[in-house]
Amino acid sequence: MSLELVADSLVFIFPAYCANAVPVIFGGGQPLDLGRTLRDGRPVFGAHKTVRGFLAGLIVGSLVGVGESLIFDHYDPLLGFLLSLGALVGDLGGAFIKRRLGLAPGASLLVVDQIDFALCALLFSLLVSPPTVAMVLVILVLTIPVHLLTNFAAYLAHLKKSPW
Repeated sequence: MSLELVADSLVFIFPAYCANAVPVIFGGGQPLDLGRTLRDGRPVFGAHKTVRGFLAGLIVGSLVGVGESLIFDHYDPLLGFLLSLGALVGDLGGAFIKRRLGLAPGASLLVVDQIDFALCALLFSLLVSPPTVAMVLVILVLTIPVHLLTNFAAYLAHLKKSPW
């Protein structure tokens, strides 16, 4: 694995990383699911998935994509938007699964917590700029430790109640 491949992969996925992280800082307020429950009596997504967090993630991730398009000639700003939207939708999918399993918001579900957002972001990117197979592999391998480390840092900074 070359350093150039790692750098290209991180540049590619960076808007998704930002979109996924920003709701921790700017979230709160009205839950996306409006407090509704499904037939199982559990919330659709839970109180931690909020309108403000979703919009903040989408805006910041998209702006990161615009910034990357100004720095890197080949980077399409639409890619930043799609990666951000995909990351947020993927995170909601993970929350939906966790609620169906009876896990409380903030509870850990190994692997799902670390890659749900990245997988969905990569899927959304196929509409504009498909990554190479090598980039996908690098992104998935790096996302797990990056996600764990950034969540632990957010926990230490008292931005999260749990280190995952």
